[in-house]
Amino acid sequence: MNVSVVLFTADLRVHDHPPLCAALDGSRHVVPLFVRDPAVDGAGFAAPNRLAFLADCLHDLDAALRRRGGRLVVRSGDPVEQVCEVAREADADEVHVAADVSRFAHRREERLRRALEADGRRLHVHDTVTTAVAPGTLTPSSSDHFAVFTPYFRQWSRQRLRAPLGAPRTVRVPDGVASGELPSRPAAADLSPALAPGGETEGRRRLAAWVRSGVTAYEERHDDLAGDATSRLSPHLHFGTLSPVELVHRARGAAVPGAEAFVRQVAWRDFHRQVLAARPAAASADYRTKHDRWRSERSAREDVEAWRQGRTGYPIVDAAMRQLLYEGWMHNRGRLLTASFLTKTLYVDWRVGARHFLRYLVDGDLANNQLNWQWMAGTGTDTRPNRVLNPVTQAKRYDPDGTYVRRWVPELSGLDGPAVHEPWKLQGAARAALDYPDPVVELSEGLARFKHARDRG
Repeated sequence: MNVSVVLFTADLRVHDHPPLCAALDGSRHVVPLFVRDPAVDGAGFAAPNRLAFLADCLHDLDAALRRRGGRLVVRSGDPVEQVCEVAREADADEVHVAADVSRFAHRREERLRRALEADGRRLHVHDTVTTAVAPGTLTPSSSDHFAVFTPYFRQWSRQRLRAPLGAPRTVRVPDGVASGELPSRPAAADLSPALAPGGETEGRRRLAAWVRSGVTAYEERHDDLAGDATSRLSPHLHFGTLSPVELVHRARGAAVPGAEAFVRQVAWRDFHRQVLAARPAAASADYRTKHDRWRSERSAREDVEAWRQGRTGYPIVDAAMRQLLYEGWMHNRGRLLTASFLTKTLYVDWRVGARHFLRYLVDGDLANNQLNWQWMAGTGTDTRPNRVLNPVTQAKRYDPDGTYVRRWVPELSGLDGPAVHEPWKLQGAARAALDYPDPVVELSEGLARFKHARDRG
């Protein structure tokens, strides 16, 4: 066998890349291929922040391949048509691709398999490229997937992960395979101002720094909003510039107190992906419907816009929403708080919030985003669907001296200590001097509305 094609999707790296290694083991020449699919734009997933991060990733991947004697071939159009065309140009016998979990990815895989077989070629789909444990590997006796995280995690923790693969030393690309230009970043005006750079080089730098000095305190500090003590590796997992298998091995290899707590978060990601693989409709429909009578987006328009802009009058909620707009990223505790506020306090459909997050989050992963929103809305896998996070109580617990709020809500920077979390309690001129809105809703009113709607549902 002389030539194979490797279709890169959400695995934009050369380290620990099973499809690339398998292709190189079986073929003298390999065509590393990325296809820019217009259907992604049409579905609304081509958000500027992610397009910028993607451009960084593709440029970095191309550079890594060139250092090894190869290059990245870039095409635009229907991925099945483009892969088949490249396979014909290169006279390739096989195509290698990473498994994925969305309905879109499954349909693409089946179409690609049929088209290649019609041409006398074979498709190889590789597991544990974008997950540490493949979806479907772990199942309870009564179902095709785990619906509750804790029993899933018990089995997940007992799995022996494959060893990470090294990066190839040489990649030989056949002559005569045409390529389009690598994509450019969108205009800066369309991006979050503090958007982090992408690419495997940056991802591996962050991983090394995290293992060296961050993961130790993760268990005790991961909810510290002001401390910013999480890894910020989620965008690199989303685009596959880091391998989740290698990430688990590196964290456990550090043998420090916070390692297993961090590994648990990788397992949560795998958990959501096995749920979506088994129930692809959960990308847009309730996983466990409660027949909720959400407020319509029209009737809640002003409240939703206040939430989007970080002007709800609840400082911790507003701080997190402004971080999202500015960085294209949000602290995980902030994600829980803002989702609870929209769905449980304002009683707005979780899909409204999920769409907004996917518009800005550079790590906007379909499985994690949609299922985390449902978890907080009470329509997902949470075993306590009536869970409500009080933004004031949560603020005092996870931002006790108000540093996080003052960082993102400068209108309140003059308020000292925990008083910053309840500016509505100020009296007279002190309150009037603040350029900050009153709360859009009383917490007791929002909770009462939520409970009433639940009872009706």
